[in-house]
Amino acid sequence: MSLPLDARQETYARGVKSTTSKKKHTYAFLLMAWVFLIAGGVWGTKAYSDHLRGQIAQQIAEQNKTQLEAIQQDYQTQIGDLKTAFQTEIAKLQTKVDSLNELLAFTKDSANSKTDNSNQLYTQLAEVKKQLEELQHNLDVLK
Repeated sequence: MSLPLDARQETYARGVKSTTSKKKHTYAFLLMAWVFLIAGGVWGTKAYSDHLRGQIAQQIAEQNKTQLEAIQQDYQTQIGDLKTAFQTEIAKLQTKVDSLNELLAFTKDSANSKTDNSNQLYTQLAEVKKQLEELQHNLDVLK
């Protein structure tokens, strides 16, 4: 079986062209697959980090909310305690003012207008009224 030399060269030339063409397509396909894998990895990493960032932000928001509620509850309790303490102090001072008014009225009726006892009672009454006004002002500030 003897083939002419020209036929062998044509067959050989065809085989070389198709092999290099297939190699180029294979390399192009592998390069595209590699690019898609890298792009997919970058996209996946970005999506996962965004997901984690959202979860962490949500957890921090929940922790802040619970801490603020606890602080608010403590603050309300303290304000309530101070309010009741001031109200009891004001009530005590009011009873003192009332008793001093009665005593002053009694002394005013029983003595003449220029006695020292009457002046002392007026002074004490003025001091008690000042303290009462101070406590009332402090209560208003706390409210």
